[in-house]
Amino acid sequence: MNQIISVKNLVKKYKKSSQNAVDEISFEVKEGEFFAFLGPNGAGKTTTISILTTTLSKTSGDVNIAGFDIDKQSSQVRRKVGIIFQNPSLDLNLTAEENIRFHAILYGLYPFRPLYSLMPESYKKRVNELADILDLKGEMYKPVKKFSGGMKRKLEIIRSLMHRPKVLFLDEPTIGLDPQARRNLWQYLKQIMGEEKTTVFLTTHYLEEAEETDHICIINHGKIVKEGTPEYIKRNLIKDYLIVESANKPALITELTRKNIRFEEMAEFKVFIQNKDIQSFLGGLRTKLSNIKTHAPSLEEAYLEIIGEQTINDNTPLLRR
Repeated sequence: MNQIISVKNLVKKYKKSSQNAVDEISFEVKEGEFFAFLGPNGAGKTTTISILTTTLSKTSGDVNIAGFDIDKQSSQVRRKVGIIFQNPSLDLNLTAEENIRFHAILYGLYPFRPLYSLMPESYKKRVNELADILDLKGEMYKPVKKFSGGMKRKLEIIRSLMHRPKVLFLDEPTIGLDPQARRNLWQYLKQIMGEEKTTVFLTTHYLEEAEETDHICIINHGKIVKEGTPEYIKRNLIKDYLIVESANKPALITELTRKNIRFEEMAEFKVFIQNKDIQSFLGGLRTKLSNIKTHAPSLEEAYLEIIGEQTINDNTPLLRR
């Protein structure tokens, strides 16, 4: 696959700041890839996305989006990307449809029309299609100031998808969405990634949303601290283990200690055995077990271990994930 995002030695330093908000980071995203950019609050995620979408100037470095330089060809970049930021950017005095229509006109998708009825059929079809997916069809002609936070988020998603962007930047896209709307959104995003090769660039605090991504990049204190597939990150940081229980805890402790098997005693026992060794371990165990569960590493565990290591090394507090 071709690269659709290329970032080389990107730096952003704000005035009066002693440290770089983004500090010499480099990464690439392939066309059609589902890419997650993770990190605690203040790590540099939103600053990076703001630079990539041309809403914030960089201090130094090279950035190309869909073959265009963000400095020299910013207008071409903007036509290729869709953006959903954390903070709403809707006109509360307009209806939902008016917000979408004026956004589409600004993007040059359609000539100006003062009324929805005068818009081309292609526009109407696209609006209805997206409103149906996000369950907002019955609200399209109501003023946005009457919308709940979740409804506003849905409207921003519809607006960002109107021009079928090559790259869709999602900065905490599902905050405020109910479970049904969240599921519908991800089903649709998977569909357009497959059919239209749309590249999705995601930041999220819902780490389960990043489990199905193709590639993850973790940033902390403005630097990239780990990257790879979710499976690579999990397997290289968090080991498999068994969770076991026994009515005879002293006997189990004695047997595990004698066999030099690492374990942690809590309400249950965490026994650190790799998947391939589970059968031989259970077959050779004399102490009777009352319960056995296998544990596979999660992305959340790996993320917290990475950020936790950075916290210890840098002697700074762990921020909310």
